[in-house]
Amino acid sequence: MAPRRAAAGDTDPGRVVSKTKKRKPVGPGTMKRLPSPREAAFMCIEAVVYDEAYANLQMPKILTQMGIEGRDAGFATELAYGSLRMELLYDAIISSAAKRPVESVDNSVRICLWLGAHQALSMRVPAHAAVNETVDQVRRHAGVGAAKFANAIMRRITERDLDAWLAVVAAGDSRHALSVRHSHPEWVIGALEEALVADGRAGQTEQLLAADNVPARVSLVARPGLVERDVLEADAGGEAGALSPWAVTLPGGRPGDLGAVADGTAAVQDEGSQVVAGALVSHRKVAAGERWLDLCAGPGGKAGLLGALAAQSGAFLDAVELHAHRADLVRDSVRAVPEGVVTVHDGDGTTWGESAAYDRILLDAPCTGLGALRRRPEARWRRGEDDVPALVELQRALLANAERLLAPGGVIAYVTCSPLVAETREVVDGSALTAVDARSAVASLTGTEAGEWGAGPHVQLWPHAHGTDAMYLALLERDPA
Repeated sequence: MAPRRAAAGDTDPGRVVSKTKKRKPVGPGTMKRLPSPREAAFMCIEAVVYDEAYANLQMPKILTQMGIEGRDAGFATELAYGSLRMELLYDAIISSAAKRPVESVDNSVRICLWLGAHQALSMRVPAHAAVNETVDQVRRHAGVGAAKFANAIMRRITERDLDAWLAVVAAGDSRHALSVRHSHPEWVIGALEEALVADGRAGQTEQLLAADNVPARVSLVARPGLVERDVLEADAGGEAGALSPWAVTLPGGRPGDLGAVADGTAAVQDEGSQVVAGALVSHRKVAAGERWLDLCAGPGGKAGLLGALAAQSGAFLDAVELHAHRADLVRDSVRAVPEGVVTVHDGDGTTWGESAAYDRILLDAPCTGLGALRRRPEARWRRGEDDVPALVELQRALLANAERLLAPGGVIAYVTCSPLVAETREVVDGSALTAVDARSAVASLTGTEAGEWGAGPHVQLWPHAHGTDAMYLALLERDPA
């Protein structure tokens, strides 16, 4: 990660780890890593902070390397992810306890204190255990003097519970207080608030912020025609999803160990992602021989679902991905789809393809990703407000090419994993195509009524309202020739 600090006078702290401090070995040689859940969590956060790693990709590797399984693996994962989500709040608490700016604390000590604060305030770890484990971890990473400092800070932290600390560091209803209380950058709160108001959900900002900090349950997709949902449900020990007809929700565990996931007939996929991809197909009856396109296909979850649906319907899917390694992920994702149905291409979605060639196009556009903060604990710190214009420019270019590729009478599903108005409504408003009512397609797929999905014509999903990522869907049609 490239840590960011706020400019002078900026009230939005952005990334909160000092970019001027580097990892420093303690004593000669390399420190021995202990195969413990707390050390696994520390290593994950180090990788996120220093190496721009993604926690959800890094943690499974660390757990495997350390041989940590079962409840210990769950503890390590929640400890790392929760500390990353709530680091802004924990920094405020650490600063108050230390009576000094948190930026002056060595990074390795600061990470240990995040872990200690999360254990004591949010994980019901007894205070004495949180203090002792944190002090031991600081001693290993930063030496005896730093351990004494950490002991004093952790003892002060454990003098209050979380509610008492919130009253100290995040009192009131200002945007700054919301930012600290729910550990979101202030610019993100403003953008989410604007999106909620635009969707008729004024006054729901704090509900959304709170939902962003609740870990999402694991959701699987039983790819239609490849595995039956009730079979997957029984094998996984899960339950049917609330919205998608293919979703199975798991209580926990390692979904990669399931046979259906291993062979590609099922996959991990958020239920909202399933709904917006499936709506492209449920919008109207499929004619045999239709050509479909997934224009930004990596890493391949939606392509896997669309490929399975295409195989059932006699359609064919092209999947395009700019980056070769992500195109390989798409190929792996569709490996269980019958041969000849899906063709994966390496290509630039802004220029690729033959004009008027496709009946249905999914454009899952690159975006800020602020709709998936439950699953990606570091994502809120990875983007800045100044990143949005370049993303919007790319989204518009991708949509313009999708319009060129669309056959007369065809339909585009414009999708983002962001609810931001600039990345959703404003991009779609610039299209020359006709926006049709996506609510009907979603209602047909989910067995609900169109009126349940807002004022339309788009559909915006929300973590606090629907239990999914904040996926946006607009359906755009070209008039028949």
